[in-house]
Amino acid sequence: MSEAAVIDVQGLTKTFGSKLVVDHFDIVVPRGAIYGFLGPNGSGKTTTIRMLCGLLEPDAGAGTCLGFDVRRQAGEIKKQVGYMTQKFSLYEDLSIRENLDFVAQMYGVKNRKDRVRTALLDLGLADRAGQLAGTLSGGWKQRLALAACLIHDPQLLLLDEPTAGVDPKARRDFWDEIRRLSKAGVTVLVSTHYMDEAVQCDFITYIAYGKKLIDGPAAEIATMVGLTTWRAEGPDLAALEAELGGQAGVAQIARFGSTLHVSGTDATALETTVRRLEASGQHVWSLQPAGLEEAFIYLMAGAQDNFARDVP
Repeated sequence: MSEAAVIDVQGLTKTFGSKLVVDHFDIVVPRGAIYGFLGPNGSGKTTTIRMLCGLLEPDAGAGTCLGFDVRRQAGEIKKQVGYMTQKFSLYEDLSIRENLDFVAQMYGVKNRKDRVRTALLDLGLADRAGQLAGTLSGGWKQRLALAACLIHDPQLLLLDEPTAGVDPKARRDFWDEIRRLSKAGVTVLVSTHYMDEAVQCDFITYIAYGKKLIDGPAAEIATMVGLTTWRAEGPDLAALEAELGGQAGVAQIARFGSTLHVSGTDATALETTVRRLEASGQHVWSLQPAGLEEAFIYLMAGAQDNFARDVP
């Protein structure tokens, strides 16, 4: 494993019954990076994260997390990882302070009272320390869950759909905190299906139906896919979309508000189609860099549903 890599695994595989849920997954996560796991619900993101942090034993594959073997040293990994689940998993009939104190005890944190006090201040929870967790809004529950993940000063954070169901401001505040932690040297692995969150990650891996489709620096993903995208603006975009179907160079068409994004991997053929339609003067066309969402849609179109086939 590279000294700079916090996670380095190859071929991680997991089946449940006859269904292949994670199919030979590889990943290398650099220290201090924010690494985004993107994919639709049911794509295998949660199962993969649980294998990486020692909560679930893989059926096949090998590798290390924080220098420990993911198959033989799961207990050591769990001690140094903060894992935030999709669903709020703390005690709703305990106060914020009581929840943090309990988690600190579980991890054997030294100077526990001082550490809890610091956690309350760092996450802006001090004024609500006595409030029952069950009475908190989604955003405040999210802050409490993150504080609990950090109480033992982990080297690695694994965040599973951490902003699902919270308002935009709470999401923004949460990501501000994630960036602060990353700058402090904490490595963050976060699963999401929000594209506006994906752009805040340093690296991205796309997962669909248990398979990794692509991974790399977030800014380079669309280029790696090889997409060219044209944007069309004007009246009756539904008719334009119907006309574009099956045209040379058109691999996908996606509606974004009042514009149509037309993408393909054959840039020359796509431009020929665009210029022909542009000549009618009905729509304004402009070439633009392909984004993460266009790349994801394109990759998803070629992915095979793992639940449509059984394990041999």
